[in-house]
Amino acid sequence: MADPLLSSAFLTQQLASAEPGPSVKAVRTEAEAERVAQEFESFFLSQMVASMFSGLQGGDGEFGGGAGEKAFSGLLHEEYAKVFAAQGGIGLADNLKAEILRMQGIELSKGQI
Repeated sequence: MADPLLSSAFLTQQLASAEPGPSVKAVRTEAEAERVAQEFESFFLSQMVASMFSGLQGGDGEFGGGAGEKAFSGLLHEEYAKVFAAQGGIGLADNLKAEILRMQGIELSKGQI
């Protein structure tokens, strides 16, 4: 399983760049394509989860409200999304991986998608 600190650092770096989301420019191997595809799916799912919880912010929020909740609810949504993606997510990562590999001209290993 990927180191959560490295994953968070990667996403932070990508979010700070001109292009939001994980970048496919540096992908040279199938393993890198898989990592980027899963991180993109996690990023996508975190946006969905944040949207899902946005309707709950009117009252006491998820955990009673307050400054702490405001500061950390985004991190909670990211972690939910990482767990969802690591468990197979919505199947987006597999299709993304295949497309990244096709775009980069990298052949899939035998037995892969």
